[in-house]
Amino acid sequence: MKKLNLTDVLRYVEDNIGSFHQKRITSLDNLKLSKVLKRKNPYLFKAKHILTANEIVKGIVDAHISSSEEGIFGDWLEGLAIFINEKVYGGKKSGIIGIDLEFNKEDKRYIVNIKSGPNWGNSSQIAKMVSDFKTAKRTLRTSNSGLNIVAINGCCYGRDNKPDKSDYYKYCGQTFWEFISGDTNLYIEIIEPLGHKAKEKNEEFLKSYSQMINKFTREFGNEFCDKNGAIEWDKLVKFNSSSILIKS
Repeated sequence: MKKLNLTDVLRYVEDNIGSFHQKRITSLDNLKLSKVLKRKNPYLFKAKHILTANEIVKGIVDAHISSSEEGIFGDWLEGLAIFINEKVYGGKKSGIIGIDLEFNKEDKRYIVNIKSGPNWGNSSQIAKMVSDFKTAKRTLRTSNSGLNIVAINGCCYGRDNKPDKSDYYKYCGQTFWEFISGDTNLYIEIIEPLGHKAKEKNEEFLKSYSQMINKFTREFGNEFCDKNGAIEWDKLVKFNSSSILIKS
């Protein structure tokens, strides 16, 4: 085990946080109104008494952003965690399906599945993770049958006061960051550098966001509003749910 050098962490964050912001913008630029409208519930829009194209468009774009950013930033934090662990314990990105990080510590081989937060999956998704852990243990023991392998579900934020899940351990927030780094305060120390150039990058994102809202509002008005500007709900529902394929 090596002592973590926070300067290395700060440099990594500053050098790589730009990729998160760029992926946010790319995800937004690749968004198509027709695709997101087909995934949303038009009856809900009506039940909420939504009357403007802009309100519908802003709602679906904001929902897409919220969902995609969680995934994009979760992947980015996974990279940070692997970088930190490599510096301290010599860990590496695992080549085994379903395992994100693999490293040795105190005569144990740890296999880690990294998630953004603690409430990341339903029962079937958790069962899939457990199955991946079991497969990974069998794979690793083919070359070393006596290997002491411990499976960890690591979550970058939150808490879980009952970490022992029988088949694996669940470490969240401070516990997770300390586990991979040996630094009790790392979970606090990484928050400040994450804001590196955040204002500048967010202004660039807001420019793309505003353009997308304006573009989609115009498209929605042309397709689903009458000449007086009222939403044609029948047309919207048919586009979303008709058994006859309607081209967008």
